[in-house]
Amino acid sequence: MGHFVPHTDSDIERMLGDIGLASLDELFEVVPEALRLAGGLDLPQGMPEPDVLAEMERLAALNHHGSDLICFAGAGAYDHEVPSATKRLTFRSEFVTAYTPYQPEVAQGVLQALFEYQTLVARISGLPVANASLYDGASAAVEGVNLAVAAKKRPTVWISGGLHPHWRATLATFAAGTGHRLVDVPLHDGVTDWTAVEAAGGDAPAALLVASPNYLGAYEDLRAARRVADAHDALLVAGFDPVSSGLLHPPGELGADVVVGEGQPFGTPLSFGGPYLGLFACRAEQVRRLPGRLVGRTVDVEDRPAYVTTLRAREQDIRREKASSNVCTNQTLIAVACMIQLSWLGTAGLREVALRCARGTRYACDALTAIPGVELMAPAPTLREFALRTPLPAETVIERMADEGFLAGVPVGIEGGVVTDSGDALLVAVTERRTKAEIDSYVSCFEKVVR
Repeated sequence: MGHFVPHTDSDIERMLGDIGLASLDELFEVVPEALRLAGGLDLPQGMPEPDVLAEMERLAALNHHGSDLICFAGAGAYDHEVPSATKRLTFRSEFVTAYTPYQPEVAQGVLQALFEYQTLVARISGLPVANASLYDGASAAVEGVNLAVAAKKRPTVWISGGLHPHWRATLATFAAGTGHRLVDVPLHDGVTDWTAVEAAGGDAPAALLVASPNYLGAYEDLRAARRVADAHDALLVAGFDPVSSGLLHPPGELGADVVVGEGQPFGTPLSFGGPYLGLFACRAEQVRRLPGRLVGRTVDVEDRPAYVTTLRAREQDIRREKASSNVCTNQTLIAVACMIQLSWLGTAGLREVALRCARGTRYACDALTAIPGVELMAPAPTLREFALRTPLPAETVIERMADEGFLAGVPVGIEGGVVTDSGDALLVAVTERRTKAEIDSYVSCFEKVVR
């Protein structure tokens, strides 16, 4: 028997005797022979712990660590600064060991942190109600669509061609089970052409889903999207970049009914793609359709402040047959990190981060598009990210730039008016971490590799 198998030979013999079988082979006889493992697993011999650690370090060294390359990649995950204060506070034992607080009476500190997180998300989104987080930006987009379909009792959703391809794929997976009808709205000059879908006719939508900035980094006209939504009595679900709220009007102030986004820029490193954080906020009239957990503030019998999970009698917990969501939890630790980072930055700090991103992006974009054969895909305003057509395919540029010490960006393309995460163009991101010297060096190497 293997070292980590808890059952002894005598345990197995007793079990077989109790059920009237002679052997384990007889127990598994119902499993088709083609599916049974013959001859055991082809595994190497066991190794001492130091040898295992050495082998793991060897394998890890085959990858470039995030700090090995200067990062100009984005596409939904960004190399933002995570201050030491955020790290130290987030990883206090009170937070890092706390499980999702099903028993609020023993989790007041965590619930207060989540309440403060909700308050900050409401402020940066421009809407009055925010939940205690979802799993990531893609799941938040799905829940925004679910809310709208439930509210309007119509299955059709118009989706901007500029939506993140991973969000679109996640929506398609959910729609296969829910019956939602997803209609793509093509891009024109890098932004959504709502007139194209209106001219096509068809069923009235329950929602319009558009991200601003979109996957190309271009800012959409949310007021125009609001007018289209009003014309069809639809909800406007807007994906947003939370960093941009330091400089620009949040989507809620521009007419969005639901705001969704990825919270990774605040307090979460790149981390090989997760875990990340879904931001979700909505108008007060939709609060009973709000997915996930909602923390409220009240007073106890001694008139002291008390924090509770509230509106728990909504669909996910009790009225399951009417549920528009099956999410009833949240990303506690990642949400706490986001709350700490936003509190650390404050209004002035958030503005400074956004401004440094915008200035670095403009400087890099101007320098790169001055290189012969390099041009912008979308002329619309950007803040932190932009897409370039280059003389060489994106994958070639990325490979050559890695040899120069840069993570150059992410491939991007457009097919049928819809963005894809593959193609010959390059998506470049500039965060507040990138210095002028790094940008100048990047541009110099970029010019060399595309010749």
